[in-house]
Amino acid sequence: MPQDVPLLAGHLPAQDRQVRLLLDAGRLSAADIAFDQLIAAGQDRVAEQWNRSTVLVNRALLAWRLGRVVTALELAADGWTEFDVDHPPGPAGAHTTSMLGWLMEVIGHRGPALDLMVLGVQQARGCGDPDALAHCLCREGTARIFRGLDADPAEHFGRAREVLAESHELASPGQVKRTSLAGLARALAGTGEPAAAERCAERALARAGSAQHWFTTAVADWVLAVVARDRHELRDARTYASRALDGAERIRDTLLMRRFAAELTGICELLEDPVGETAALRRSVAAGAVAVEALQTGLGQALEQRRVAAHAQRMAMAAHEAAVRDPLTGTANRRGFERFGPPLLERAEGDGLGMWLIMLDVDGFKEINDRGGHTSGDVVLQELAGLLRAVARTDDLICRWAGDEFVVLLADDDHRRRAGPVLAERIRDAVHAHDWQLALGRTMEPPTVSIGVAGGPRELKHLFAAADIALYRAKRGGRDRVEIDTSTSQPTIE
Repeated sequence: MPQDVPLLAGHLPAQDRQVRLLLDAGRLSAADIAFDQLIAAGQDRVAEQWNRSTVLVNRALLAWRLGRVVTALELAADGWTEFDVDHPPGPAGAHTTSMLGWLMEVIGHRGPALDLMVLGVQQARGCGDPDALAHCLCREGTARIFRGLDADPAEHFGRAREVLAESHELASPGQVKRTSLAGLARALAGTGEPAAAERCAERALARAGSAQHWFTTAVADWVLAVVARDRHELRDARTYASRALDGAERIRDTLLMRRFAAELTGICELLEDPVGETAALRRSVAAGAVAVEALQTGLGQALEQRRVAAHAQRMAMAAHEAAVRDPLTGTANRRGFERFGPPLLERAEGDGLGMWLIMLDVDGFKEINDRGGHTSGDVVLQELAGLLRAVARTDDLICRWAGDEFVVLLADDDHRRRAGPVLAERIRDAVHAHDWQLALGRTMEPPTVSIGVAGGPRELKHLFAAADIALYRAKRGGRDRVEIDTSTSQPTIE
């Protein structure tokens, strides 16, 4: 038998996938413990190599199945907000869209659910990943089966038959292939093909048993119950329906539990089974349905409200950040310098370190704009900002001051007081070594920079004045050079 392909490998951390595997195997206590370990450092903590929205939405689904409603709500809202802002591309985006739809489906907030799953399928088709497409098709097909039980059975079961057949054909060996096969069996039963449905269900049972996949087992037993019921083999139907409900309860899948309990109740009614267990089941299902309906409505509304509030907070933070950033280069602007400069100066003074201010501009920048257009000039400024970030330290403050003029504020990293001149020469060398052909083509000369440096235990306005004078000397001295203010005792580099 081919080895299973790990579910969502490459899209979820191994620890997240392990919780899902434990749930699907019916090992609920182990899954609870594993989930606690997963979120111990923070339920929204995700390593940089993973897409945050994909991981957070998957964790919301896990939390829901574990009965942690509040945690599921918080994770879903955070994941949806991340998704709205970042719009992850490729298979990750397709999975996230589809999982959001499935989450809405299982909690009963069905308005946007199917549309999201259909959109996930479209995104998966566009990215050319057959495993992602198979998984998204499987979610849509499963959702359509449950829709077909409530309304428009011909439309939903017919469409489910198509998408689940495609999912089964595309899927690699593993959980998605088994799930799509069981779902296809139920779609075949819904389209009036009981013999084909029975064959698919038996194949799904055989494959699920060896893998301990209780979702597939439960759905396949449900299909056999429906086929037996339609053949009026009611005792067999009751046995299969009872097994299906046992499987759903074992994996704590509330969507399956509600459906299978209703199926078992209907079969027992056809059997005219007067056993008190059946009456208790009816009462349990009726009471549970009322509670679940209230919970679904409240969760759906709360989830939407939280998503909107979280999104508004995220956008407000982005607007605040934009106010202190230069939109072209991503460096601080003047307002950002006024905000971040004084605290940097205070920290340096508290540590007994001197401060340096580097002022630079692009030599012949007007000629670059005149010959290459403002687009070329913009690209040069963006490239220069990237070079500054590359050679500066993390704590150094880089600012686009005006036009093609940049300033860098930094503290000495030791007591030799040479950090400013050293960084200035590194900047000039980086500009020389950079390949400017993409920005300017081969016909224009690569740009150079003139740099003025000033340092000492002075106020920012005095550092600016001294650096500006040094920059003027660099320009007058032939450009493409570093000049250091000598009005204090700061030593220069050799």
